[in-house]
Amino acid sequence: MVEHRSSPGWIKVEEYLSATLVHGGPELDAVIGSIDAAGMPRIEVAPNAGKLLMLLARILGAKRVREIGTLAGFSTIWLARALPSDGHLTTCEYLPEHALVAQKNIDRAGFGAMVDIRVGAALDTLPTLLGGKPYDFVFIDADKGNNVAYLKWALKLTRPGAVIVLDNVTWEGAILEPGGDPDAAAIRASLEFMGSSDLLDATAIQTAGSKGWDGLAIAVVR
Repeated sequence: MVEHRSSPGWIKVEEYLSATLVHGGPELDAVIGSIDAAGMPRIEVAPNAGKLLMLLARILGAKRVREIGTLAGFSTIWLARALPSDGHLTTCEYLPEHALVAQKNIDRAGFGAMVDIRVGAALDTLPTLLGGKPYDFVFIDADKGNNVAYLKWALKLTRPGAVIVLDNVTWEGAILEPGGDPDAAAIRASLEFMGSSDLLDATAIQTAGSKGWDGLAIAVVR
């Protein structure tokens, strides 16, 4: 299995960028505190990545956002900040105890009426959204083994021109030689799906920071 490692230099640059440009505010500081207090894993997106999600959704003019992987609501709040007053965000969280923490954080940030948390396996809750209005933006940051399935559902639930962002796509470089790491193999399969799909126009960037050597893929639905 891959061990995610960072370096002091990467962290210092990330902290500088966050202090200079990101300005998350007390609501997001409280999310981090809640993660630590609940003993949850520190696998939320970095602050500068969270704000990137917000800016991408805002640039797109998104009104309906779908997130797969809520954790404590850190990225959820960033995405909710991008939405207009009549916008809506639906987020999937597998663990009920994580969803409870997230709901408190989302309510504290003032987005409780805008955000709907669906608790349970995402592959069970995603089909319940068929037939509704299409989503403009989808962020996928959950169990890697189901990435391809999540991407296929994202295509079913979005409109042409929608944006799909997939997190954790470099995985310390293990995507080049997954070996016996099932997560790395699943991430590689999801990238190959994005690159070969006639319905997606995609790219990916590498990142280096507090989350180690990683990256994200961004695609537009054709």
